[in-house]
Amino acid sequence: MRVVVLMGGLSREREISLRSGRRVVEALRKLGHDVVPLDVKEDFFEKISILKRSDVVFIALHGTFGEDGRIQAILDMLGVRYTGSGVLASSICFDKLFTYKVLKGIVPIPEYKVVKEVGESPMGYPCVIKPRREGSSIGVHICDDEREYKEKLKKELEVHKEMIVEEYIKGRELTVSILETENGFEVLPILELKPKRRFYDYVAKYTPGMTEFVLPAPLSVEEEKRVKEVAVRAFEETGCRGFGRVDGILKDGEFYFLEINTIPGLTELSDMPASAKAKGMSFEELVDTILRSAFLK
Repeated sequence: MRVVVLMGGLSREREISLRSGRRVVEALRKLGHDVVPLDVKEDFFEKISILKRSDVVFIALHGTFGEDGRIQAILDMLGVRYTGSGVLASSICFDKLFTYKVLKGIVPIPEYKVVKEVGESPMGYPCVIKPRREGSSIGVHICDDEREYKEKLKKELEVHKEMIVEEYIKGRELTVSILETENGFEVLPILELKPKRRFYDYVAKYTPGMTEFVLPAPLSVEEEKRVKEVAVRAFEETGCRGFGRVDGILKDGEFYFLEINTIPGLTELSDMPASAKAKGMSFEELVDTILRSAFLK
């Protein structure tokens, strides 16, 4: 097939997207496809005709104008088939506040408040602050006291108009990769993350040696069942399709949902390829499965 791979973009995750995209391009070429890499920049709309001449678009864009539903809306308007979730699911999941509102009462989530100015933490200490609309843990901080909270919050509010403040749940960081196949949603081996930093932040995600991957995560039968149940329920309720990754915290047998990544990283250090490998899937097989899922819609 003729496959256009969208990568790069204009978000703060541009470099990660380029790394994901290049690996995808290489894998698709090994699979025998006619591949057209397209670095999404300011001149993107001048290249719309390239999309129209494709059989399918593989979206490897992360962050704004990649995971927020806008590129999906453009492709829908053009009548072009693409990988991953559609407009509504993408826009919901990119906004952590909307995601929490949709899933509240359906899956366990941390207690949270939205703040627009610096003041006392509504969640006490320690607490977590995070932007509504960012990926790769950009702008996420664990704050142990009032000084740290106000300092970090002030800095982030200069970039984002509002921030989510949520309770800090100390537990095991787990990530659940999900693929859509002809048989429905398939959960890949659950990954436990053991970062050498306070949590799985941007540095821990993309710096070699900064995070230990435990695959499969050592879980009891009951814990594994519960984690899968919460992850798939969240994926389904938000309307996600194709592929994605659900992140959360396991504490005392309960899996607390944190977020859904509708276009998870596909770099050499990313979670989903690691989980696929633990299942015995090569990177090419993973990319092929994602590509095929675009034809299930």
